[in-house]
Amino acid sequence: MYNPIRGAAFAVAAFALAVAAWGTPLQAYAMEAVPAPTTGQVSIFEHLADLAGFARPEVRTLGEQVAEQGGVETRSREEDCLASAVYFEARGESLEGQLAVAEVVMNRARSGRYPSSWCGVVAQRSQFSFVRGGVIPRADRGSEAWRRAVGVARIAQQGGVRMLSQNVLWYHANYVSPRWGRRLEREGRIGAHIFYR
Repeated sequence: MYNPIRGAAFAVAAFALAVAAWGTPLQAYAMEAVPAPTTGQVSIFEHLADLAGFARPEVRTLGEQVAEQGGVETRSREEDCLASAVYFEARGESLEGQLAVAEVVMNRARSGRYPSSWCGVVAQRSQFSFVRGGVIPRADRGSEAWRRAVGVARIAQQGGVRMLSQNVLWYHANYVSPRWGRRLEREGRIGAHIFYR
């Protein structure tokens, strides 16, 4: 016999599991740091999953994911360039802000308007202030900031958590006001950076 309460619990639990598997879609285009679900919110999903007979979804914060993925050594030259951009452009920002910077580099490489590699995007003339003469400086690889930058670069590559839409190609610090920003559509601000599409 059909039980409507169990059916509703099943539907909500299925949604909760989809969210856990695909990342948090509510964060996909969020511009301010989105807090992790509260204890009450998690317990509702856990309770519904229990009613439907499912295992409870694991909820991991961005910080936990970065700590798990972080490291001193990068896996490739491209990952090194991406982590360097995060390190030099945003190491003082929140993890969400660091991830957004990595996404801009990746978005540019996909756009067809910039070089097609992450290293090409980062080293392009007059694009990133930390690059001099097309040379990316070497980060302090013994620092915690570098380990985080590597973790953020890896999470950005996986694409499970996104801060920006894929057409965001530009950003600047909030203490400057470049002319080019006036002709672009502002997506939002994360920390000290303002992002545009």
